Amino acid sequence: MLLELDDLPIHQAPTSLAHSMGGHPDAYDRFWFNGYREDLYFGIALGLYPNRGVVDAALGTVRHGVQRSVFASSAIEGRATKVGPISIELVEPMRVATVRVDAPDHGLRAALTFTARTVALEEPRQTRYDGARVFMDVTRATQLGTWTGWLEVDGERIDLGATTTYGTKDRSWGVRPVGDRVAVAPSPNTPQLFFLWAPLNFTDGGFHFTTFEDADGVAWSTTAAALDLLAPGASPVDERGVQHATGATHEVCFERGLRRSASAALRIEMPGRPATSIELEPVLTFRMRGAGYLHPVYGHGRFHGGLVVAGEVHDTAELDTVSLHDVHVQQVVLATWGERQGIGVLEQLVIGPHAPSGLTDMLDGAP
Repeated sequence: MLLELDDLPIHQAPTSLAHSMGGHPDAYDRFWFNGYREDLYFGIALGLYPNRGVVDAALGTVRHGVQRSVFASSAIEGRATKVGPISIELVEPMRVATVRVDAPDHGLRAALTFTARTVALEEPRQTRYDGARVFMDVTRATQLGTWTGWLEVDGERIDLGATTTYGTKDRSWGVRPVGDRVAVAPSPNTPQLFFLWAPLNFTDGGFHFTTFEDADGVAWSTTAAALDLLAPGASPVDERGVQHATGATHEVCFERGLRRSASAALRIEMPGRPATSIELEPVLTFRMRGAGYLHPVYGHGRFHGGLVVAGEVHDTAELDTVSLHDVHVQQVVLATWGERQGIGVLEQLVIGPHAPSGLTDMLDGAP
């Protein structure tokens, strides 16, 4: 099997680009964008699952206390980054991308342009096994930027360029749980995942922190780095624009009875500098179900028999739960780093026990 993309000199193995990750059913290749101000959040996901034959996408927003989403899913066509009313175009790789959404029946339309403002950070490859089975094996690149264009939510058109709207671009690919589960013997292990992901925009640059921890709070993958602004004409993948921290830990104070933060702080050690803290104050919460993550119906990689476009609307207070579908969140946070003020997100996905947080069960609330 061939793709038109096979005409490009980008092969990494003596096979067509149609063949992905050795045929693993959970192979995926995903775009993720978010945008945020104190009074607005939006998240855009578009994923291709070549070995499941599926492409899906979603736009989710939080505005005036309401979370609104549109979902689209279809059979895959080559490697086109368009499904139903949602499309992503790479105008200039690692610099400029456009997102278009035309779903007026679900109260969402958009014509958005993301422009990178920092170099891209390649996070360490994240590999985890469940016994003999690969649970996840992922590469991710994270980049900070700004948005221009417009977003229409329930008839209100918002000019994103009128007030600086910051955001993040996340490109990831590899293997992680998607779609309906393949029939296998049940795992003897207790499900457990503790994940924090915090891209932060400051006027003079950016900072990014991510960590995965086991049930005892021992980190098995951590990234912490300051990101330089992207100078005109400079390479967006120049690793000299990334200053890795020599140490980084977190302190998350969870809302009582929930699994999302009431406040948080990052303790950072940069080379040749005294240890500092980045204080994070949440101002708005988006449940990642609104972009398909752990959604009970429109979860990533599921085939619905053809093109399906659907939407949902929730009062955000309805989603204050520790259900599997609502526990994965991104919070817009105000960031204070010494004299520097910034804004970003703190993503949290906490399933199963995590001793430092006082969590002991699959989905118990924080004490």
